[in-house]
Amino acid sequence: MRAIALVAMILALAGCNRNTAIGNDREAQLEAAPSPAPVMAPEATLANVSPALVKPETMSVADLSAVGGLAGRCAVRLTELAYPSFVFAPGGTGTIKLNGKLVPLPAAGEGRFARGDLSVLLRPRDERGDAGLSGMDMIVLVPGAEDELGYAGFVDCTERNAT
Repeated sequence: MRAIALVAMILALAGCNRNTAIGNDREAQLEAAPSPAPVMAPEATLANVSPALVKPETMSVADLSAVGGLAGRCAVRLTELAYPSFVFAPGGTGTIKLNGKLVPLPAAGEGRFARGDLSVLLRPRDERGDAGLSGMDMIVLVPGAEDELGYAGFVDCTERNAT
């Protein structure tokens, strides 16, 4: 009876080593290359989605390639080592990933990117992380939401920000 219980436990735990979240290692020869998220307007991205469920997502390498890469752009990361959640060209367009879609937002003032009723505000913080990146608050204003969504992260505007 113990042997059957042990085998059952081993089989149950065998599937616990699969984490498909962006940034986790996978075996390249076994996994298909990730495809980028579609690029869509905010109205289409947020249609039929409760504002309470909208949260910025981490961009994959494929997503970053789809929006032109990071050369000459800055990346807002929620931790210093994370993949970007928002990328922008100073004074130009920014892109955020929401609901599995990449949403381009033109600059709408100093540290503000907006299209329609969707806005992203960036506010520098007087803080440096352990890796030397400057602190940055990212505030996402979603149409219909009762509150703004605020995230404390870091901004990386260096040439080494390839991911």
